[in-house]
Amino acid sequence: MTDRANILLVDDREENLIALEAILSSLDLVPVRARSGEEALKALLNTEFALILLDVRMPGMDGFETAAHIKRRERTRNIPIIFLTVVDSAPDYAFRGYAAGAVDYLTKPFDPWVLRAKVAVFIELYNMNKRLAEQSSMLRERMAGELAPGAGDPAAVLPELSRRLTAVEEELARVRELARKSQDPALAIPLGDLAERVTNLRAGFDALS
Repeated sequence: MTDRANILLVDDREENLIALEAILSSLDLVPVRARSGEEALKALLNTEFALILLDVRMPGMDGFETAAHIKRRERTRNIPIIFLTVVDSAPDYAFRGYAAGAVDYLTKPFDPWVLRAKVAVFIELYNMNKRLAEQSSMLRERMAGELAPGAGDPAAVLPELSRRLTAVEEELARVRELARKSQDPALAIPLGDLAERVTNLRAGFDALS
């Protein structure tokens, strides 16, 4: 897969957006800026994003309201959101952030390495999910073709399909190791969901074998 993942950066201050882009510049992703909640929602209409970095304090529609709109939309509700806010924010901000659907919450000034590491793992998870979806579709199509009347011996394609599935499993192990090194509890749920999908795909393949 050659397409780079898009990540949405939402902050009303230009200098903060520039700083975020600089921190993430070493990662293989495409940053997209939004200066308000309204701009963020508009960007989400036509572009698929792997992750959203969302400032809490913005004039007009703040981060919590923006997140609520994102989570209400069928197309965007599963996009991970990391909230960013200043360290002197109200003590209930973290709770409100998680209640709004955020997977993580960082206070400014944050450690650039920590943010970059968190984003890197979420990008890996996103890319892994896309590869898994592509492999699942390919497996179904190939098996349907091989099992069609007159298609020949279905067993002939099984070794190739097995190699592809093994590659997916190896990629999952690598992503799990990245998550372990980051020691980020926010990754537990998306990693668990991904592992379950891979396990189900393996079970289906084994049944065909």
